[in-house]
This record gives sequence, structure tokens and C-alpha cells, in this order.
Amino acid sequence: MGYDEAIIHLGDFGRYQKIIYFLICLTSIPVAFHKLAGVFLLAKPDFRCALPFENGSSYELPTHLLNLSYPQNERCSYYDVDYTEEYLNGSIPRSSNDTKTCSSYVYDRSKYLNSAVTEWNLVCGRDFMAATSDSLFMLGVLLGSIVFGQLSDKYGRKPILFASLVIQVLFGVLAGVAPEYFTYTFARLMVGATTSGVFLVAYVVAMEMVGPDKRLYAGIFVMMFFSVGFMLTAVFAYFVHDWRWLQIALTLPGLIFMFYYWIIPESARWLLSKGRKDCAIANMQKAARFNKVEISDEALSELLDEGENSEEKAKQKLEDQELDEGPPPSVWDLFCYPNLRRKTLLIFLDWLVTSGVYYGLSWNTNNLGGNVLLNFVISGAVEIPAYIFLLLTLNRWGRRSILCGCLVMAGLSLLATVIIPERMHTLMIACAMLGKLAITASYGTVYIFSAEQFPTVVRNVALGAASMVARISGMMAPFLNFLATIWKPLPLLICGSLSLAAGLLSLLLPETHNKPMLETIADGERFGKKTKGDVYLETGQELRAAEAQPLKGSGETNGSTIANGH
Repeated sequence: MGYDEAIIHLGDFGRYQKIIYFLICLTSIPVAFHKLAGVFLLAKPDFRCALPFENGSSYELPTHLLNLSYPQNERCSYYDVDYTEEYLNGSIPRSSNDTKTCSSYVYDRSKYLNSAVTEWNLVCGRDFMAATSDSLFMLGVLLGSIVFGQLSDKYGRKPILFASLVIQVLFGVLAGVAPEYFTYTFARLMVGATTSGVFLVAYVVAMEMVGPDKRLYAGIFVMMFFSVGFMLTAVFAYFVHDWRWLQIALTLPGLIFMFYYWIIPESARWLLSKGRKDCAIANMQKAARFNKVEISDEALSELLDEGENSEEKAKQKLEDQELDEGPPPSVWDLFCYPNLRRKTLLIFLDWLVTSGVYYGLSWNTNNLGGNVLLNFVISGAVEIPAYIFLLLTLNRWGRRSILCGCLVMAGLSLLATVIIPERMHTLMIACAMLGKLAITASYGTVYIFSAEQFPTVVRNVALGAASMVARISGMMAPFLNFLATIWKPLPLLICGSLSLAAGLLSLLLPETHNKPMLETIADGERFGKKTKGDVYLETGQELRAAEAQPLKGSGETNGSTIANGH
């Protein structure tokens, strides 16, 4: 038991743990600020070419002037004619149908005062640059999850958390004062990397301070705080209309968390893993005093020694097995066996779809029409009932049924938006938000289901690979929304089709609820494999030693890998 038993003697999830956990959860809010800010920073309002006779005019033009100046359904060029008073009055006909490319633009400022798009004219032939900027932000998220995850394992949770916060504030402000597009995009990439550093480390600290029976709840509530930050982003956008000040306003709350340096302790689990037992005991005694629990250093040391001894024995056994049986398994072993390969590809597809659809919907609120801020708030608010649904059902109904059901519901809801008449605007938004709720629930389910599908010997590295697949679809999501310029319902049609397909294909995966944890590669290959009688084999049976791969690690899921969910 070790540390898990020791924290029970400290008051379990007592007042000290609750306060630290709450403070840690708050750091998820600015992470949501930065991940969702692109909706407003790169907002693309309606626009048209500035005509030669205009000088700072408003966006609105009379219908007859629009017809005289622009080809039908075209706003990136205008007729190359002499815009005399007689022509504009309709007294003389148009002399030519030749067009001229825009040299400047007029934007509709009724919804947005300005944005990076309007300042740098990221429209017409440059509109892909806005999507590229958001895509590079998600590349930063991917890189940050790799870099900061490894650094936190090496140097500790606390220093990496605060290093991430400092870098996030510096580059967040830089993005707000960037003089041109490339500086802005680089700054946003760095901010994206730090969101992984902050959220990942905060998630791990939160998971490491509670016992095994509370980890599901601890992880879900961290994500709920992310959803709160999602909604608060719209509040900032409501009061701050200039995109530069909005970026700075969303960044500055990060300064508040600098004071955590004197409040948040280093993870006791990490200290123990590095052999710094005295420091771990000192932190645990601080928690005990706050919880008004008396326990001696000697008693704590004995409890921790029990865990250390069992871990050392397991480690020694592992080393002996590896010497006898060759190199340990790797993630590539998942593709060497037909059943494992099939399950791995299906799981990767689930991660790809859930991540891509989640961010596609989160960044698509501008294309739904109506009140953009209200749509955005609702999009964040529906995540809360999605997480509550998981807390109530995940350990009752089974993983596969929830994952499949949520993906299918998301698919059907999003496909319904395509066939709903445009005049039924409220119904269309309701279906889109139902799809967002369902995909959020599937996002919360997929990593738990995946952890139980992969054998222990490759579980952490396999989940890391699945998370990288998810980041790839996250990088593609901005270009998915870019397709709305071709046909407005197209992004929702693609998201709905992918969700429906992934949900139905998930039925091919075996249920893992109340099943033994898979340990070896051979276990993973046999689990869910159909016999001639189409009977699923369970993994409680012992496999022959010649088939089995060496046991490596524990059956417990790595919190830092799970944290890549957002």
C-alpha cells in the first residue's frame, strides 16, 4: 500500500487536501482561457472589398450599390469600372465585367470591434493563415505534453508547474502586443505548450494526493474547472472588445497563481519515487497538523517502508524476468498481433475522432449564427452535465456502452443540424449543443476505456501514443472549420459522420468493466478474441510462460498520461 495507506492516516481527503486540491483545480481555468481564446482572437466577421470611392465608410451598403460593385456571392474582388456618380446612380450601365482584387477591406464591426483577422487582413487568399495559427497552437500543446511531462518526472511537479505559469504569462502578453502575424503565432505556440505544462502537472498533483477510490472523481472535477474557464472566456470577450487587450486580460490572471509557490507542496509521491523520504514525511506532517491528526514520523516511515519494500521486490522480479526473457515489450508489439492490432487501431480512431470533434465544435460557435457569446457559453456549460453523467454511470453501465452511445448520439445530433431548415435556428443550435455534450462525455470515457484495453506492460506508452493521435486531430480541427467557407454545414456534417462511424466501430471492442486488468501482451491478444463459437475469452486464466511477456509496471494508470485528455 505505502503512500495510499499513509494518506488514510493523515485524514484521507481531509481539509488540507481539499484546500490544496481546490487551488490546484483553479489553474485549469486559465488553461481553458488560452485554448478557447482563438475563437475571439481570430474571429472572422463579415467583410467586403473597400471600394475606390469609399473613405472609412460603414460595412453596410444599399442593395443596389452591392449589385453595382460586386459580382454575385463575391467579396474578394469588385468590378473594375469607373465609379462615377452617374454609374452609382444607375444612370449608365456597367462598361465591363472585369474585376479587380481588393487592396483593402471593410469589416462588419457589429459583433467584433476587431480581431487579428481584421488587423492583418487574414481573409480571401490569406484566410488559411488564421487556421494555421490555431493549428500551430495545438502543435504547441502536443510538444508541451511531451516536454513538460518528462521534465515534471525528472525535476518535480512544483518547479515545472511554476515554470510553465511564468512562460505562459510572458508569451501570453507577447501575443497581445505582437506587431505582426508571425510573432503572434510563435507566441501562441509557446502558450499552447505551457497549457500542457500547467494542466498536465496540475492534474498529476491532484491525482497523486488522493487514494485510488477517489481518483475517478478527482480527475473529473479537474476537467469541470476547465469547463468553467471555457464559459468565463466568453465573459471576458463580452467586456473586452479589442483583441489585443482581450489576450492580455486572459493572460494576467496567471499572475495570481504565482503566490501558490508558498502554498502548494511538492508531490509526496514524486519525492518518494526519488528517494527523498524525509521531505515527503515533512510534507505529510504538514497535512496532518492542518487536519488535526497526530502521527509520528516513525509511524509514517513504517507505512511508507511497506510500500517501498513491495515496490522494490516487484522491481527486482521485473529485472530478473527481463534478463531471462529478453527486451521488454514496446508499443510496436501492439501491431504485431492481429487482435491487438485491431483493438489498437479502433482505440486510436476513437481518440482521433473525440479530440477532433471536441475542438471542432468548441471553435465552431462563430458559424452557428445567432448570438456568438451565448452559443459559446452554452457550449462550455453542457460539459458540466456530461461529466456528472460519467460520475453517475461509468462504473454502472460499462465503458463500451457509454463510449458507443455517446459517439452515436453526437453523430446523429450533428448530422441533424445539416437537414434542419435554416429558419429553425434554435433547434439547430440545440442539436449542436447536444452533440457537444455527448462528445465531451465520450472524451471523458475514452482514456479510461483505453487504459483497460492495453496490457500493463505497454499501457503508459500506448496511452501516450493515443494522446499524440488526438493532438494530430486537434491540429486539423481549425482547418475543418475553415471548410465552412465552402459550405456552412460542412464542418458539422464531417464531425457527425466521423462520430457516428467511430461509435458503431467501438462495438467491435470488448467490454472491460469488472474485468481483470490485462498484464501481458499475450493477455491483450487473447482478450476479446472470438473463438469458433464466438465466445469472448476472459483474461483470468493463466497463460503458458512461453507465451507470456514480462510484467512491467503496475495496473494503475499514469495520471500524467490521462491529463492529455484536454
